[in-house]
Amino acid sequence: MSFAHRTASRRSPVVALMLAALLGLGACAVPGPGEAPDGIFDPNEGANRRVHAFNKRLAGAVSGGDGPGVMSSLPTPVSTGVHNFADTVSLPQVVVNQVLQLRPGRALRNTARFTLNATAGIAGLFDVATPLGLPEDDTDFGETLYVWGFPEGAYIELPVLGPNTEREAVGRIFDLFTDPLSYVIPAPDRYYVKAVRVGDKALDVAENGDTIDALLDGSADSYAQLRTIYLQNRRYELGDESAGGSDYIDPEAIDTEGF
Repeated sequence: MSFAHRTASRRSPVVALMLAALLGLGACAVPGPGEAPDGIFDPNEGANRRVHAFNKRLAGAVSGGDGPGVMSSLPTPVSTGVHNFADTVSLPQVVVNQVLQLRPGRALRNTARFTLNATAGIAGLFDVATPLGLPEDDTDFGETLYVWGFPEGAYIELPVLGPNTEREAVGRIFDLFTDPLSYVIPAPDRYYVKAVRVGDKALDVAENGDTIDALLDGSADSYAQLRTIYLQNRRYELGDESAGGSDYIDPEAIDTEGF
């Protein structure tokens, strides 16, 4: 059996799963304005709240809570290097999504950003592209699905990954298989790259510890508060005003990534 045939055989179940996820998303029954006047469709709230309780405990451990936290002791140069490297290795996947979104200008700028940071930035440890007019410009397959016209679906909170919608959750599945670097970097190096990206998310939570604690512990209903903030923030990022209109909050007010 040839290598190409073995590879295709291994990927066949993955392709089938991804196609099934897309078909399921396309068939999502999205409520109309009369059924969800507040712009929130959360039919699985009970299960979501149980996951939220777990994520709340996890976020408290990572962000520090009353203690130092597991990530807060890293020196600033180290954490900055982790952020820069994680951004650089994510750029090929960002470019793929921007091509799929038919945004060639943004894809070219991110290609230039990757080239500069991967070379002059010493494998991405330093961000030399931003001062040269190539700032961070992120996207993911969830946004690609939005551009393609797939519905948002229900709100869900995933363990560890935190707030999502059905569309974003399907996008996360595709993101596992649309990273070009995962196909060109051999094992075990590609696992180190993934570990750094996970560490980057944990650092985001640790660095926003005060804001997270204020939200999760200072709110009468942290689940409802986080749900509203996430949905408004994500819709703002996508430019989707169909459910929120002029009531959007400032997306810089809080970073909900990773909790």
